[in-house]
Order: sequence, then structure tokens, then C-alpha cells
Amino acid sequence: MAKHPKGLYLLFATEMWERFSYYGMRALLVLYLTESLLNGGLGFSDENASLLYGVFTGLVYFTPLIGGWLADNYIGQRRAIAIGAITMMMGQFCLFYETSLTFLYLGLSLLIIGNGFFKPNISVIVGNLYEQGDARKDSAYTIFYMGINIGAFFAPLLTGYFAVHYGYRYGFLIAALGMLIGFMIYKLLGDRLLGDLCKKPIRSSESDQYGNTPLSPDEKDRIWVILVFVLFSIFFFAGFEQAGSSMTLYTEKYIDRSVLNYEVPTAWFQSINPVFIVILAPILSVVWQRLGKIGKEPNVPTKMSMGMILLGVGFLVLVGAVMQRGGDVADEAVKANILFMIFAYLFHTLGELCLSPIGLSMVSKLSPVKLASLMMGCWLLSSFFANLMGGFLASYVTKLGAGTIFQFLSIFSIVMGCLLFSMRKWLVRHSHGVL
Repeated sequence: MAKHPKGLYLLFATEMWERFSYYGMRALLVLYLTESLLNGGLGFSDENASLLYGVFTGLVYFTPLIGGWLADNYIGQRRAIAIGAITMMMGQFCLFYETSLTFLYLGLSLLIIGNGFFKPNISVIVGNLYEQGDARKDSAYTIFYMGINIGAFFAPLLTGYFAVHYGYRYGFLIAALGMLIGFMIYKLLGDRLLGDLCKKPIRSSESDQYGNTPLSPDEKDRIWVILVFVLFSIFFFAGFEQAGSSMTLYTEKYIDRSVLNYEVPTAWFQSINPVFIVILAPILSVVWQRLGKIGKEPNVPTKMSMGMILLGVGFLVLVGAVMQRGGDVADEAVKANILFMIFAYLFHTLGELCLSPIGLSMVSKLSPVKLASLMMGCWLLSSFFANLMGGFLASYVTKLGAGTIFQFLSIFSIVMGCLLFSMRKWLVRHSHGVL
């Protein structure tokens, strides 16, 4: 297995703790909003809490577009990450400090702003650890993506424990301390392991070579390729994000969660995806490398089309769960086997590993140097639209039935995957040798 720069593991650890902080907070947010004032919550209605949650998670994926542009042009990626980490830590401490609407909105606002500085720029630095055309870049992003999911797995378990036993505020405190640990690791080891990489903005450090140079025709073509991938990414994550809405509600009501006479809490199903990623990511990383050595590694469009198709297969499994119950019957006593949901998460995870970390690598490879963080922001912005679209789809489950929604998502995802596969030659041609 090819050796990676030590800086990759620093960025891995920093991102892992940042995601621990974010997912730890996110796991508590709706519960905190809807809990009564007497029990340490804010007494929101379910509808208003869901609306606020949707706006918050959407804006978290919107601000990277701004943070990426600022890093490219004015402050550099390294400084942007530090600003983002400190801002998010302050946001978490606001949520801990006082149970009030003032500190709620202040805390969430700081988290939205901080994520905009942090998220696109740490991904850009991962790409800049490698020379153009380095075959290790795809596996590096897969390893980096594994760090995200380690944090995502442990965070809800720990913050949830403190929230239950000591109150929601202390769950947010654990999230804040996680961000503090990530920031300290980054500051203490950054100069040693990253050197001067990405310390200066592109406009400042390479203005003569890049900053004032108009985009070449090849660079413009590559931007179009990125935008095509962004469009398909929206379709993918609109389905993938059903995990937190329609799939969770279906699990709660219609999946037999009894294992050895113990009823598995619905919330624990949210740990299935990160567990599968931690297990499968290193395996897939080795597979891509070994296929690359013999010249048979699928290109980026093929991998991403595989991701779309696997997502559709996952929803097809859920259609099977609906059929086992005899259709969309309202009787909650009629349950489907737990394995349907587990295998759905398995296929969705495989699809995610084919698309999301490969997507980060693709943006890094295709972006013009002076627009690197801005293009990474565009990639992350796809999740903003995906969350809105996914919420819209989930809202129709009650009206149309889960079986109809799962069937639609299955067919749509597989068709979109086939369409992307049919476009692979055009995309490779317009990447001008990058893909």
C-alpha cells in the first residue's frame, strides 16, 4: 500500500474531531428544541423544530461557498481552518452556556459561519498534499473520509449519554470540547507536518502565475465537468439524506427491532452507516490502488455512476420491506425484518464511498488553482439543495406511502446512475486528461 504524507493523518485527526463536534451537536438539536422548558429544552413544536433544523443544516452547506472564496482570495486555507474551528467552538459553548433562544440562535449562527471557513478548505489542503496526477489522491480522500465517519459514529453515543444523564447543555459541552481537541491538534502539529502548504491565498502567493490569468478553454471545460458532477451529487444526497427522515420514521414504526429479546433504539440505526464506512473505506481504498496498478481502476464518472446505482439498490431493498408487510398498511404491529434496513444502509454506504470521497478528489483535480476552494464550496453546496429536496420528498411519505417514495427513489437513482455512466466518455474528454 502506497505511503501517504504525514500531513494527511493530521488533517484526518482534525476533521475527525470537528465532525465529532458537529454530529454530536446535530444528534441532540431536535431533541433539545422539542424538549419542555422544565426538562432543559426550549419547548418548540415538532414542526418548528424540524423547520429550524432544516434551515440550519442547509445553511451549513451554503456557507462553504463564501468561506472557500475568502480563502482563495484573501486569507489562505490554513488560516481559514483556524478561524472556522475557533468560531464553531464558540458556537458550541454558546449552546452550553445558557438554555435560551438568544444563545440558541447565536450558537447556531456561529456554527454555520465557522463551518463555512473550515469545511471546504481542509478538503483542499488534502488535495494539495499530492502532485497533479498522483495515483494516491483518491485513496487519500477515502482515508480522510473514514476520519469523518469515526467522529460521526462516536459523537452521538457520548453526547447522547451526557445529555440523558446530565442535561442537554452538557452534551453540547462535550461537542465543544471535541472541537477544542481538534483545534489544538491542528495548531500544535500544523507547521511541523504541513510546512507552508496553503498558508497564503492563491491571489497573494501565486498572483503572477495564476491570480490575474484568465481561465483557459481547458479550465472552463473542467469547470463544466465539476458542475455536472455537482448536479448528480444533489440527486444522490437527496436520496441518501432520507436516512435522517423517512428511513428513521419507517424504522421506528414498521421495522422489527427486537434482537435477542432486546429492542434496539431507533437512534442506534444512525450508527450503521459510519460503522460500515470505517470497515469498508480502507478495503475500498486498497481495491482502487490495486486496480490502478494493473490499469483497470474505474474512472471517476464510472465510480460515481456506481454510487448512484447502489443507492437505488438500497431503496429497492426497502421496497422489499414494504412488500413483506403486505404494502403500506397502517398497522404498526405488522413489522418487516430488521435485515432489510441493515442491507439498505449497506448498499447506501457502498454508494456513498463510490461517490462522496471520490467527488472530493475529483474537485481537487479538476479545479483551476485560483478557484480551488470556491469549487470545493460548490461541491459542498450540492448538499444544501439535496437537503431541501430530500425534505420535500420525505414530506410526501404520509400522503403517498413509504413504498411509493422508496420505489420512486430506487428507479430514479438507478436511471440517473445509468445516465451518468452513458456520459462518462464526454466527461473524460472534457476533463482534458485529468479523469
